[in-house]
Amino acid sequence: MSTKGLSSLTKKYIMGLSGLFLILFLIVHCGLNCLVFLNDGGKTFSSAAHFMGSNILMRTLEIGLVVGFLVHIFDGFMLWYQNAQARPQGYAKVDASKNSPWYSRSMGILGTLLLMFLIIHAGDFWIPNRANQFATGVEKDLFAMMKEEFSSPIIVLLYVFSCFSLFWHLLHGFKSAFQSLGLNHSKYNGIIEKTGVAFSIIVPTLFALMPIGFYLGFVK
Repeated sequence: MSTKGLSSLTKKYIMGLSGLFLILFLIVHCGLNCLVFLNDGGKTFSSAAHFMGSNILMRTLEIGLVVGFLVHIFDGFMLWYQNAQARPQGYAKVDASKNSPWYSRSMGILGTLLLMFLIIHAGDFWIPNRANQFATGVEKDLFAMMKEEFSSPIIVLLYVFSCFSLFWHLLHGFKSAFQSLGLNHSKYNGIIEKTGVAFSIIVPTLFALMPIGFYLGFVK
């Protein structure tokens, strides 16, 4: 096997591992945020968020999370660039839609949209909260911050649109992560695919319901 082939295989393994790691993060992050639906004025959510923000183990994992995002983004860009370079030019065009769905061919675009949203989201919540924590030793009231942010219809639409992008990204990425790691088999490919579809629908929907709930007053 050539060096180029080994490099490509390594990139796919890294993409698969970082993808599964970020899927686990989405489960935890979604579960934490769903506590706002208890409608207890954010008490349970704030307690859980404080634990996550003050526990040394969670803070260490937070560093790993940032690294995981950076690795996933960089590796995704490298794979996209490698595939673009390898794509033949000047030959008869092939109708790619017959071989794969549009979202599997648009992971670069979807990933870029999610990266833009991630920067905005971090600027809205994570960065101000951690900056205040480092400066004063006190965390910001994230529930109050959410209420303020999601009082704007533009912000709500931005978050909902980003959840649609996340849905399409996960619809391909969930199954692809297992395939990249060689964890696909005819006996359980169907289970992986159905789990991926369910995960791709449920998690982005719950994330989207949060800003909608705050804006419409369902979450108090």
